[in-house]
Amino acid sequence: MTAPHPPGPVQSLYAVEGMRCAACIARIERGLPETPGIEAARVNLSARRVRVDHVPGLDEAIIIEAFKGVGFDAHPYAGEEVESAKSAETKALLKSFAVAGFATMNIMLLSVSVWSGAGGITRELFHWLSAIIAIPTVLYSGQPFFRSALAALRNRRTNMDVPISIGVILATAMSLYETVTGGAHAYFDGAVMLLFFLLAGRVADSMMRARAEGAVTALMKRLPREATVIENGQQVRRPVAMLLPGDRVLVAAGERIPADGTLVEGHSEVDRSLVTGESLPETVDAGAELLAGTVNLAAPVTMEVTAPAEASAISEIAKLMERASESRSDYVRIADRAARLYAPAVHTLALAAFVGWMIAGVGWHQSMLIAIAVLIITCPCALGLAVPVAQVVAANALMKAGILVREGSALERLAEADEVLFDKTGTITLGRIDAEGLPTSPERRAVLAALAGASRHPLSRAVTCALEGTAQADVDGLAEQPGLGIEASVEGTRWRFGRPDWVGTEAPDHATKALAAFGPVGGEASIILFDDHLRPDAAAAVAELEALGLPASMVSGDHEAAVAAVANAVGIEGRARVSPEEKAARIEQAEADGRKLLMVGDGLNDGPALKRAHVSMAPSSASDVGQTAADYLFFGESLSPVPRAVRAARRTMKVIRQNFGMAITYNIVAVPLALMGKVTPLVAAIAMSGSSLIVVANSLRLARAAK
Repeated sequence: MTAPHPPGPVQSLYAVEGMRCAACIARIERGLPETPGIEAARVNLSARRVRVDHVPGLDEAIIIEAFKGVGFDAHPYAGEEVESAKSAETKALLKSFAVAGFATMNIMLLSVSVWSGAGGITRELFHWLSAIIAIPTVLYSGQPFFRSALAALRNRRTNMDVPISIGVILATAMSLYETVTGGAHAYFDGAVMLLFFLLAGRVADSMMRARAEGAVTALMKRLPREATVIENGQQVRRPVAMLLPGDRVLVAAGERIPADGTLVEGHSEVDRSLVTGESLPETVDAGAELLAGTVNLAAPVTMEVTAPAEASAISEIAKLMERASESRSDYVRIADRAARLYAPAVHTLALAAFVGWMIAGVGWHQSMLIAIAVLIITCPCALGLAVPVAQVVAANALMKAGILVREGSALERLAEADEVLFDKTGTITLGRIDAEGLPTSPERRAVLAALAGASRHPLSRAVTCALEGTAQADVDGLAEQPGLGIEASVEGTRWRFGRPDWVGTEAPDHATKALAAFGPVGGEASIILFDDHLRPDAAAAVAELEALGLPASMVSGDHEAAVAAVANAVGIEGRARVSPEEKAARIEQAEADGRKLLMVGDGLNDGPALKRAHVSMAPSSASDVGQTAADYLFFGESLSPVPRAVRAARRTMKVIRQNFGMAITYNIVAVPLALMGKVTPLVAAIAMSGSSLIVVANSLRLARAAK
């Protein structure tokens, strides 16, 4: 899929399977530019996608061959096909994981009897039963590793799946040999248990990748598919993707605006919350700028398209989010760096053990058993579990405290955060419109309830919510005047609710609040104020973050007075009229300065910033895009989950460091014993599992991490 951008390089997207760690990223990003015509390559690991910058006219076959040259198969990225393939892969991994788990439990039950001293015909029977369970399991559940290893070897490279596959196959083959010849030991339990632990990590990885793509998908679904275009005085439905600058489009009340443009006819109000994050509607007249994805609330308007769909503001936000996803692939964790050395080191150790013991004269059988023991005992299960198990336990503890962790590595990144950047509306404030100054008279409240209940305008809905349970008056001649308000007659008197000048009164100067008027035509009218209130403990949460060493500030798309009022209330610095691009740029600048920001926001306008930030949080009331882009979701009206999550993340990282220490200590002790022939494959499997259990037990201490 190619999108030309003359006179610069052409950008093409390719779907690439088999990318699993930092070594894969480095191989692609360094290797592809060596091909003449390819200027750069950028890996999005979570999406398994590579953006290739190349000269115009470069044959696609050359690019695909360049991928093969660095050991990967690639094909042009086609969104729906790729998503379908990802879904199928996740389902296949889940099936393999389930089969391996079932087999592990049953083989371990049989192995317990052998470990307890069962001999003779009983031992042989249990070995055969284990073989009947293990061999089909290895052939089925081992496929993800076998296919990856074969692909790597065909391209004359190695990866972590090569020693894993060799270890599993050799352990199974030797176990079958022992079973057939009546040997004392079989190691089916070790081979199947190894697959079970490794598949657990693959399943979690696959699910994380699927979630990483969700934010952009959710964002683009907010755009309408078709628009009503006025051609030669006729109304014609046309796909939004075919709109061109200069087209005149009719947008009915309640419809989303299909493309960026300018209002040329009509007067209405627009809900810009999808783009700006602000909940109060904005009045628009001829000449006003309209943005794709926002909602026309009050009356039909005619607009002139100024930019095609792919160049709209909402599409640009989607591109920013995609670029942020790519930049996150630069985050190289300890396990990824270790992966570069793991495969060759294990191969070397196992081969050295086999050759050394053959030279020592113990025979091929014993030498092979020692080599298998080395392969199994060096399996990085404890090292691999050091991070994910601690993350799972901590994530469960946070969930019980009303904080959802969307991705395991988010705990790691949150612990590193050194500054907090808040959005205003829906984040520091509750993000809902509350009505103040409602009439106290039962008669007036009944009339207002009847008028507000007949309108879907955001201010009317706020009044309806505030008057919940109030009996509505009987009204006649109910009519809503676009851009003005709603009116009706009650016992011969005409009542209005809407713009103050239309109702018949003057609007006071309340710079930080929206307002409307209510009253009888020609009679006394009252002013109703609408405001978005602070979260009840916002100031305390900000102070707690400061105490944890995380200075806080605020950015918002709202106007200066509203931002200043909230900033002063919670005691932080605030910036107004900040666009989504400016929010993301601020985070990029902070990153360039060596800072690691925690972004807390809720709206579409926060999407790129939430994605681009080192780590991000959003309230459960956030937009679909905000929820999907954020690493954390917190529930309820309190802002205290933000500092609580920071404390939990720091505790989690402390335990992870302990787990790494235990895993490294295990390898320092166990590997030399295996090389010296002091460990059988069965003992190696038990030791490998035991080291994993120790790591799990240490991680369970995080069950109270959110306290």
